[in-house]
Amino acid sequence: MTNVTTTDPRTAITTETGIGVTSDEQVAAITAAAANAFREMRARPREWRAGLLRALADCLEERRAELVLTAQSETGLAEQRLGGELTRTVFQLRLFAEVVLDGGYLEAIIDHAGNTPMGPGPDVRRMLVPIGPIAVFGSSNFPFAFSVPGGDTASALAAGNPVIVKAHGSHPLTSRAVFDAMLDAARACGAPHGMLGIVYGQRAGATLVADAHVAAVGFTGSLSTGRVLLDIIERRERPIPFFGELSSLNPLIVTVGAVDARADAIADGLYTSFTGSAGQLCTKPGIAFLPPNADRLLATLVGRATEAPAQPLLNERIFRAFGEIRQRLVADGRARVLVEPRAGANGFAVTPGILEVDAADVTGAVAEEAFGPLIVIARYNSLDEVRSSIKAIPHSLTATVHSQPEEAADVIPLVEDLQELVGRVVFDGFPTGVRVSWAQHHGGPWPATNTAHTSVGVTAIRRFLRPLAWQDAPEWALPIELSESHAGVPRRVDGILTLATTD
Repeated sequence: MTNVTTTDPRTAITTETGIGVTSDEQVAAITAAAANAFREMRARPREWRAGLLRALADCLEERRAELVLTAQSETGLAEQRLGGELTRTVFQLRLFAEVVLDGGYLEAIIDHAGNTPMGPGPDVRRMLVPIGPIAVFGSSNFPFAFSVPGGDTASALAAGNPVIVKAHGSHPLTSRAVFDAMLDAARACGAPHGMLGIVYGQRAGATLVADAHVAAVGFTGSLSTGRVLLDIIERRERPIPFFGELSSLNPLIVTVGAVDARADAIADGLYTSFTGSAGQLCTKPGIAFLPPNADRLLATLVGRATEAPAQPLLNERIFRAFGEIRQRLVADGRARVLVEPRAGANGFAVTPGILEVDAADVTGAVAEEAFGPLIVIARYNSLDEVRSSIKAIPHSLTATVHSQPEEAADVIPLVEDLQELVGRVVFDGFPTGVRVSWAQHHGGPWPATNTAHTSVGVTAIRRFLRPLAWQDAPEWALPIELSESHAGVPRRVDGILTLATTD
């Protein structure tokens, strides 16, 4: 059996993990166990699932020191960054426990039998139900929040589905440590065997997606890998939903008034946003439109980037791709190099880079996502020029606008254009740092994602549910949330919204 290796990006030293690549036969056994667990999970009450999610959070918190230390050696990310990410991951699990108990996500509806303008109508009751085992692909840049215990896993479990995670090849030891913690907590809660599974290796991931037991796929990663998984799904006898977060440039626009009012603050925030976590965030602003009066702002960015030390990228593939993309961005001569990114002395480290282009020269070639600490500055003369230039930018997760209140009349048309291109519009802030909340939407039109749903926040649960209606069903056949006397969840009864009661 081939073993999985791990590489410390700070040193580029590769070591054995003792973790075996998952065989096709092992994948089949894991998915079959998940299918059996799904049948049992459907019979468990929501209160049990909420307790499970809280137990998973508690176990991760208890093993915080071990998990962060392991993740540092496999990602090169700072202890503070990883500690904050683990806190977010624990919060996500606990938030979904509250969601499960609230019950509003079920969208429970009851239409009693009665006369209608079309004649007598039957009793119809409807709510959302889980769909089955979910394959979750961990991402390289978030070993906790978008990996084994991340938002896809939390929302899928909250919906009542088993989860099988494909561990990311960049952090197998972290994946195993987190999975072991979660499995211990699940067993202590009496979870059915097979509710949680994990596979290792690229082939195992492909086999997992093709397996007939898998009901949906959650993926955060590159557009190229996403396309490979979509091709596998298309070849299945029964295609399944694919919820992918894939590529995003996240344009940021600064107006003349905003520069006059707070140039230094914008420069500091923008620098932190495009270099944080070595620029390896899906919401990193990859292109910033600056007006004619932004020379001082740009000089501040250039100065900070020039003096910055190298930061390790997550793996060798990202390191090599970063250099290749930088070369492509300047290949046609339109982009000018203001700060040349340099490789560090050790491992896969690089320093920040800044390119400059005239807004009129923004093309698809210039608007390519560079996963790493690189930003393209597009200099514009009018907001109309920006409105024209953003048409060349691929649809993204976010767009950001820095402006002043007195510029509203000029900015409104730009914002209306941006709303057609992205899933979240940020005002006078920065897109990195995605709040986990009820109102959050972390998604966008293709190629940012291929779904209308969010992957962050409460409504991420909607991806792993489907509607089911019961017509003229006897009481014994109904889920408790649709029974006549139940009042523990919000319901729409005969068209009238009724809130849950605690009596």
